Amino acid sequence: MKAVTRTLAAVLAVGVIVPLPAALATSPRTIVKGTCTGNSTAKLKLSPENGRIEVEFEVDQNRNGVIWNYKLTRGGVNLASGAKTTLAPSGSFTARRLVSNTAGPDTITARATRRNGEVCTARATL
Repeated sequence: MKAVTRTLAAVLAVGVIVPLPAALATSPRTIVKGTCTGNSTAKLKLSPENGRIEVEFEVDQNRNGVIWNYKLTRGGVNLASGAKTTLAPSGSFTARRLVSNTAGPDTITARATRRNGEVCTARATL
């Protein structure tokens, strides 16, 4: 009887545990480290969002109040552009946009420039 109880307990445990990773799995997203010509750092994140793509481009330079011009493109087509100012507490800015999801992989390019000539770029595919 103990063997049957142990077997049943093992089967139930496997039945409960195995589906958990799939249930807890998050939607696929892509995070890439960008490159900067100065001491700043850049990161580009792409995440599926209700049939669209959430694009987050972050530049961190550890200095508040610096204006950066940024541009997000896909296949040479402008998705978003503008100016952002680095803010406390980290001295960074983040440009966020929801963009349409095209058939097949989407490659997004992000570029930010500041007046002193520093440039940060990143490219990611989802």
